[in-house]
Amino acid sequence: MASPFLSNTTISFSSSLSSSHLPRLLPSISFSPIRFKSNPRRILIVRSKIREIFMPALSSTMTEGKIVSWVKSEGDKLSKGESVVVVESDKADMDVETFYDGILAAIVVGEGETAPVGAAIGILAETEDEIAEAKAKAASKSGASTPSAPPPSPAPAATSTLAPPKPAPAPAPAPVAEGPRKTVATPHAKKLAKQHKVDIESVVGTGPYGRITPADIEAAAGIAPSKTNVGPAVVVETTPAAPPKATAAAAAPSSLPPPVPGSTVVPFTTMQAAVSKNMVESLSVPTFRVGYPVTTDALDALYAKVKPKGVTMTALLAKAAAMALAQHPVVNASCKDGKSFTYNSNINIAVAVAINGGLITPVLQDADKLDLYLLSQKWKELVEKARAKQLQPQEYNSAGTFTLSNLGMFGVDRFDAILPPGQGAIMAVGASKPTVVADADGFFSVKNKMLVNVTADHRIVYGADLAAFLQTFSKIVENPESLTL
Repeated sequence: MASPFLSNTTISFSSSLSSSHLPRLLPSISFSPIRFKSNPRRILIVRSKIREIFMPALSSTMTEGKIVSWVKSEGDKLSKGESVVVVESDKADMDVETFYDGILAAIVVGEGETAPVGAAIGILAETEDEIAEAKAKAASKSGASTPSAPPPSPAPAATSTLAPPKPAPAPAPAPVAEGPRKTVATPHAKKLAKQHKVDIESVVGTGPYGRITPADIEAAAGIAPSKTNVGPAVVVETTPAAPPKATAAAAAPSSLPPPVPGSTVVPFTTMQAAVSKNMVESLSVPTFRVGYPVTTDALDALYAKVKPKGVTMTALLAKAAAMALAQHPVVNASCKDGKSFTYNSNINIAVAVAINGGLITPVLQDADKLDLYLLSQKWKELVEKARAKQLQPQEYNSAGTFTLSNLGMFGVDRFDAILPPGQGAIMAVGASKPTVVADADGFFSVKNKMLVNVTADHRIVYGADLAAFLQTFSKIVENPESLTL
């Protein structure tokens, strides 16, 4: 007699994943129902051991990712926790691990291609017996995406009729990776450089904006490339006449100007696309700007004392801004729905950093609570990671409550910054320059002054609020002893 508890039972499995230093691929696995018979032997039938490798979400703002490089090739055996692919998000390049042992049966999304978050980018088989079935599954998935491919196909037909396709490689040496900037390379390229003992500083990158790819290291080491799949070209040469696209452009003839003959079109990187999206969103926020001159003689003297200890001017300004925000919480507030605003309990200073091919804002969390030396050490670590595109999500994805942008080191005396979405204010700091000033008695003297411009959300911050905040900030900078406490 069959047990009433074990008859024709179907068990569904679900799992929750906790975050770690490196994001992991989210697998999809289908099990057949588990049926128990009346005899004492229990039979578990698992029909399919083929898993899809999904594009992971590396940040809350990430909607799609770009495959920088596949660490593994088709047919390679994988171990749980092993890096499989390097994905470029809207903020950084990150190695992505796998949750399961198996064989990389098929690569669905090649290097240089993009895919939305949650889409299948590869197929993982548990044994060699499932490889053929996995490849068929990959072919069906790539076939499903082919209907979107025909529109770009007429373009090569137009370019193939022209004799000079050779000027296209010209932009390749253009990346400014040979300058004083830090060498940018993918994580897999760095591993290959160590493995083959290649001086990565001497390698010229052929990736976007001079990024060094695994193929560059293999070429420098004199070995054959490990993969044949090559991503699409980044620089696309435009042609003055594009008859196949005339019908598509006819719908909006005046929306875009015609390309200049001989020009090149460079598509946005994932990071540039994210910056563009944020800047467009900021246009919907009503903002106003207030400038305030600040005397910096005392701050300059303090900086000369603490600079040998590793303290940067950016850390000093971030600390001063955080202390001023603690006294004016409305400037640290934010409005996201247009109907209410939120007083943020933490003061997280996001600082704009220019990197090769984009802009990122690492966040100094609880900047008002950290001492100056710890804050400066933290800032240096964030800058190094940002320029190497190795920031972890918690280091840039945490909500900044106030942004600081400093162009003073470039000699810029004043500029206006665009308010990031979801924040109440952003401060733009210019260079400190000698300025002739007159006192109340009419005597002239020369003092160092810098101009600070703040852009604020006028829905929550009013002129009097911002003026009071700037006065407090000025007093802290002009009497900076409190910064070292």
